[in-house]
Amino acid sequence: MIRLKTKEDIIKLQEGGTILARIMRKLHQAAKPGVSAAFLDELAFQLIRDAGGRPSFLNYKPEFALRAFPNSLCISLNETIVHGVPRKNLILKRGDLVSLDIGMEFKGLFTDHAITFGVGPITVSEKKLIRATQQALMAAIKVARPNRTLGDIGYAIEKEARKYGFQVIKDLTGHGVGYTVHEDPPVFNYGEPNTGLELKAGLVLAIEPMMTFATSSVKENSDGSFSTLDGKKACHFEHTIAILKNKTIILTK
Repeated sequence: MIRLKTKEDIIKLQEGGTILARIMRKLHQAAKPGVSAAFLDELAFQLIRDAGGRPSFLNYKPEFALRAFPNSLCISLNETIVHGVPRKNLILKRGDLVSLDIGMEFKGLFTDHAITFGVGPITVSEKKLIRATQQALMAAIKVARPNRTLGDIGYAIEKEARKYGFQVIKDLTGHGVGYTVHEDPPVFNYGEPNTGLELKAGLVLAIEPMMTFATSSVKENSDGSFSTLDGKKACHFEHTIAILKNKTIILTK
């Protein structure tokens, strides 16, 4: 069931999303060669608690998962697309492609945010993958308006991927968010214009394009993370947005 948010809800969501974006910037700054994923996870937990929030991923078990997620922060390296577990022996190295995905409950409402970046120097093609995924997210947000559709969002994402010669992940999606961590509707990273659910004011979505170099297929690992089937690197960006009558707000910035 899709639950539209009130103006009061969106004000609280924007407050929480702004804090979450600030926390993400601090995590990005701390992610250097030699730093462990566990350190970043502990930092994320502390920053969220200090801000008066609660890590929404910690001990959260979505319907599709085999087990609850044991940490506050998802850290997905290289071929891992999403839901990477930040283990102590996972150390960032120069040349790694790192995706950080974090969620927070603040004043009873949830926001979600993800970025991908290189640790030290990365290849030209990897920089291109990052740029394409970022642009796909912004293209999707641009069309997220009342009277447009979820198909318009998916089409905008896939169009950017094709322009750069990349593939979108089709088995993993964005989602509604706000009252819970994951809500209806699913937000696919592909689609046809003017198809699917019509977007309405009050809809809050976590739009999260995921791209790879050559395959749209994924495999689920024993720890619940998802990786590319061909072992090549992946990229993931995500913003929580609120659709209003006359504009769309990026809540996590």
